Amino acid sequence: MKITEKEVRYVADLANLSLSEPEVHKFQADLDEILGHVERLNEIDTTGVEPMAQVLYAGGDTARLRADRERPPLGTETALANAPQPGNGYFKVPKVIER
Repeated sequence: MKITEKEVRYVADLANLSLSEPEVHKFQADLDEILGHVERLNEIDTTGVEPMAQVLYAGGDTARLRADRERPPLGTETALANAPQPGNGYFKVPKVIER
């Protein structure tokens, strides 16, 4: 495997995730498979192919985006209707960064 257990745990720690042993091994295999696909992509000869930041630019007339139109705002009351802890017109969230 290209990805080590230590690297999986490191990435999980950066994401503030606690992984069980089976999860670590599953992600290790999944990430290894992803890197295998990236390696295959790196083998493709892209000589003469211009880099692009957005695939829709090359789509021309076939590229479809939704119409950009002005709409009325959602409103605080509607936005907070399903919030677990609304307070004073804002979403209250638990503290997640303690380091």
